[in-house]
Amino acid sequence: MSFLHCQNLSAVPASEERCFVIKGEHVLLRTDSPAAGPAFPTVAALGNTFGTPLHIGRLDDRAIWAVPVGQPDAVAPAGCEWREMRALLAGLPAGEFQALACARELLWWDARNRFCGSCGAPLSPVAHERAKQCPACRTLFYPGASPAVIVAVLRDDQILLAHNRNFRPGLFSLLAGFVDPGETLEQAAAREIREEVGISVRDLRYVASQPWPFPNSLMVAFQATYAGGDLHADGHEIEQAGWFKKDALPTIPNPGTVARAMIDRWIATL
Repeated sequence: MSFLHCQNLSAVPASEERCFVIKGEHVLLRTDSPAAGPAFPTVAALGNTFGTPLHIGRLDDRAIWAVPVGQPDAVAPAGCEWREMRALLAGLPAGEFQALACARELLWWDARNRFCGSCGAPLSPVAHERAKQCPACRTLFYPGASPAVIVAVLRDDQILLAHNRNFRPGLFSLLAGFVDPGETLEQAAAREIREEVGISVRDLRYVASQPWPFPNSLMVAFQATYAGGDLHADGHEIEQAGWFKKDALPTIPNPGTVARAMIDRWIATL
């Protein structure tokens, strides 16, 4: 299943085409979803229940749409239910998750870019590209992703895992953080590790990336080797950190996340 980013402001939704109906971090699913995986409602099934669909691209060469739901108490229509997007990660094919991530990020961007940040005038969509423009001062605004790094730090047969204060109790994951202005990805990775747990790393190398629409990040994953320093949690973002062997892991992220993929990749090499 492949997803192609594209924009067609003149397109009209066809009844059989699918929609990602998004309310915060929840998306609408059909309750008769087959065992093979989640199923998203069609344009015909939604009718006029929610807002105007936004064309986001093509999924398996068929148009796919995003529909914003601004009311937090909006009720799911008959035959559908709201599902938390993070819980769907492991069950979605890569192309479908990419399309859903695109939909969520574009709706998040659209809702927060209604007025010009330079002069305050209402923005208008640009017909030939995914952008908005101020009709008064002509400033252009484009959707953007906030780059973040996540690192699997290894020491002999152990991996570094940490509990962030924002995690649910007992959950440990890889160290991660946002890239600062003017930084390379590699510099950001080394800095985050040093700031959060006080150690240095070497042999930093890129492994993978993943769109992370919570709300608009691009997670860039690296692997690195411990180089020195005494491990200690910073006590602000990181409450606990430690070295773990594969047969004594704490609760780790769910499948479908790049963090879990990195941990599973490490286990497979032992």
